[in-house]
Amino acid sequence: MKLNDSIFYQTWEDYLNSILLHNYFFPHLAYELLGFYKEDKLCAVVKQAFVKSTEQTDLNNVKEFLSVNGFINKKNNDYFHPQLGIILEDLHDENVLTEEGTLQFIDTVFYLMPSFFE
Repeated sequence: MKLNDSIFYQTWEDYLNSILLHNYFFPHLAYELLGFYKEDKLCAVVKQAFVKSTEQTDLNNVKEFLSVNGFINKKNNDYFHPQLGIILEDLHDENVLTEEGTLQFIDTVFYLMPSFFE
């Protein structure tokens, strides 16, 4: 289970869209929105399957995987898909784990580009 205060998003709608996109692209690691919690600030409470990292993630493998699937590397660990109109960011080696040779995208940050709505 995780708490998310939507700090990377302008609105809660942006955060919920990110969850929907994550669940679409990575259904085996789908987030389940359990509800909201407020102490100092409002946080979403989500549940996700546990992934055990069995080896170090090679970010070149992440880049290659995303490239084959139409994503273009913007900078560092941030990508966008021009045809789909989406951005996928923050894909460093703590957010993409490798489990028995398979990349596991566990903590993604998706954004919708204006072209998504065209």
